[in-house]
Amino acid sequence: MMRAVAVGPPLLGGGVLILGWVALAAALQGGHLVAGPAEVAGWITTNPGLIGRALGATLANAALGFLAGNLVAVALAAVAMIWPRLLNLVSGLALVVFCLPLIATGPILRVLMGPGDGPQIVLAALAVYYTTLIPLLTGLRATPAVWLDLVHSYGRGRWSELIHVRARAALPYLFAGLQIAAPAAFLGAMVGEFTGAERGMGVLTIRFMRALDVPALWAIAALAAAVSMAVYAAIGALARAVLHDRPPVILAPPRVMGGSRPERVMQPILLVAVVLVLWWGAMALPGMNPFFAKSPLDVMAALTTAPQAAATRDTLWTALAETAVFLLPGYLAGLILGAGLAVALVIVPNLSALVMPIAVALRSVPIVTTAPLIVLFLGRGALGTISLVAVMVFFPTLVACLHGLRQAPGQILDVFHTYAAGRLRQMAHVRLPAMLPALFAAARMSVPAAILAVTVVEWLTTGRGLGSLMALSASVSDYNMLWAAVVVVTTISAVCYAGVAAVERRILSIYAPEQVRR
Repeated sequence: MMRAVAVGPPLLGGGVLILGWVALAAALQGGHLVAGPAEVAGWITTNPGLIGRALGATLANAALGFLAGNLVAVALAAVAMIWPRLLNLVSGLALVVFCLPLIATGPILRVLMGPGDGPQIVLAALAVYYTTLIPLLTGLRATPAVWLDLVHSYGRGRWSELIHVRARAALPYLFAGLQIAAPAAFLGAMVGEFTGAERGMGVLTIRFMRALDVPALWAIAALAAAVSMAVYAAIGALARAVLHDRPPVILAPPRVMGGSRPERVMQPILLVAVVLVLWWGAMALPGMNPFFAKSPLDVMAALTTAPQAAATRDTLWTALAETAVFLLPGYLAGLILGAGLAVALVIVPNLSALVMPIAVALRSVPIVTTAPLIVLFLGRGALGTISLVAVMVFFPTLVACLHGLRQAPGQILDVFHTYAAGRLRQMAHVRLPAMLPALFAAARMSVPAAILAVTVVEWLTTGRGLGSLMALSASVSDYNMLWAAVVVVTTISAVCYAGVAAVERRILSIYAPEQVRR
């Protein structure tokens, strides 16, 4: 009986999702935009071998990238906790790598690695490691100072502190990151297949978009969503089986000294220097063809001293202006919707069964599959692009905020229960402050995700902005423009990230000081 009660709500939510899909297909019948479940099932039944081989190839690459990316995230988080002075450098380098647009890095990886599955696996890993790293770092810092004092009283160091205290406190945040990473891995693998792979779901997507085969495109989207939702549900089930302890009360931050002002000023300078050194070093590796492997000096020359430097700057500026128009509204809309829905689901838990399947489906369907259809439906203007950016930001924000709301200390909630305080009072005074670290973690990792979304939409559908410029530059082998666009996108991502981080430090220094002190 209990099993039926537990399984019933998700099935109800899935049923509502399918009914909505049927209604949408019926409303748009004849518009060549939406294929209904019956058409999709018929297409899959007719082409089981084709779709099975493609799904197997993409799933294998996504799984390897998911594993590799999350292992890298765990290793980077451990390094940052054991050697706290490296935290800013490690997180900064991780951000720079994550900000590299998949549209540009895909063709470069294909040239470097040649045919095979290497680019797909690398892009899947690049798509997921940061979405796990940021929540994990937040969880590793969500530790009561008295726990750390107990470890230190036994003469143990940071390694014991990490293994016995911080790792346990970080588990809820780790599972949140893994759930967010599951759809991202599939997206990264598909983008890698767009760059010249021999098989996979991305290859079929390109083929069917050119043929305007709507049932085939929706079949790919449905299968990709089903796989991502299954992984999401499996990670959630594992989390529920592992996590039994109530969240602790964090009364005080760890007692350590913050860095001096000169040290804080030198940190971004050191980061830029390390990035430039690594960039130069990568370009000097054997086998790097200077035709496509551009050094910092090459990019600088292309923007300043080359004969076409003025035209290059004008092109970049125009593309940047076209991208920026859609970026901020979509980003803010996704954050507000994600956080607002998370609050609503905690206040009215019965809504979860209906809402969560739809929310997971929206993010699980790869944007490279649905972007052309959504833009055709909503138009090539602001509404279509902003909606897709908001969807990309909405899901990680929703998942992170739900986990953050559940970190409200159980003992404090018990006090509110004894006074018969309702859910709204609990939300305002306990759960929202507990959610703030997760909200800002989502806000930080959503900055590059929003830029990825808008550039992918520009690449696939609108034909404007930085996404279209990078795709066009790669297709005509204009690597000076491609590398310059990559630098612009990465710089904008880093600047926006720094702005969010500055707001985060100011607010969390009051509500969650353990997050801003090492």
